[in-house]
Amino acid sequence: MEQESELVTGEAVVLDVRAAKLASRGLAMMVDVALQLVVLFIAMLVLSQVAVFGDEALALTLFLVTVVLIMVGYPVIFETLSRGRTLGKMALGLRVVRTDGGPVRFRHALVRGLAGFFVDFWALGMLGVVAVVTSLLSPNGRRVGDYLAGTLVIRERMPASRTPYVGMPPQLAYWASQLDLTRLPNDLALAVRQYLGRTSELRPEAAEALGYGLAQQVAAAIGAPVPPGVPSWAYLSAVLAERRRRDQAKLQPAVQYGTPVAQSYPQSYPQPVTPPQAPAEPAPENPFAPPS
Repeated sequence: MEQESELVTGEAVVLDVRAAKLASRGLAMMVDVALQLVVLFIAMLVLSQVAVFGDEALALTLFLVTVVLIMVGYPVIFETLSRGRTLGKMALGLRVVRTDGGPVRFRHALVRGLAGFFVDFWALGMLGVVAVVTSLLSPNGRRVGDYLAGTLVIRERMPASRTPYVGMPPQLAYWASQLDLTRLPNDLALAVRQYLGRTSELRPEAAEALGYGLAQQVAAAIGAPVPPGVPSWAYLSAVLAERRRRDQAKLQPAVQYGTPVAQSYPQSYPQPVTPPQAPAEPAPENPFAPPS
């Protein structure tokens, strides 16, 4: 089962994520336990040889230490190295994150691993009863280890979708054709494309805050501020659409019979960079409508 949860970042932006509930977490746990039991079985075969040819007390001590290392070390090592994923979570598309949306570190994984062994599942957890009850009572499906470590398990695997098409706002077509986009980093352009493809999935205040931040980064990179009265999403769409048009022009030069084709954008488009003069009549409504 899934439920939307609110994570607040350090910039006070509310993110919508899908919290993993008991069903998906239980399946991931079964995969992890199966792998741990296989490793434990191999360790028992090795330690049995020590008991036959050596001290039984030593073999028992090594067995207890091995059990703790496998049951605690497995999730701690995997969640630390893979930033919140064990093999079971990878199979189910789950990830452990901090309650502020950031990646977990060793201390978070260690607290979760120790709490999972001693409280949630094995030592005092009555084979997972404590974890199940806590997860059912928690609105986000968190267990005791999550509360102690300040973490949350989310679903990161989303249904496959096509790359969203970013269109050019007609009012900004000529203005965008005059921009210098050579200094726009590829990673920033990718972040803008992902933002424009997810604006309808974000809360309005979160979409506005993220769009404003990206617009300021793009403006600083290309040296062209957001024109007055232009929404952040329209500014970003114009920059990204113009960048795509130029990339396509490089692959397919617009030349026919040796004569260059006329500029794609007519010179009659108004340039919103220059503020309009005071109108004699009331100003018309904003022509930009949020994307659907």
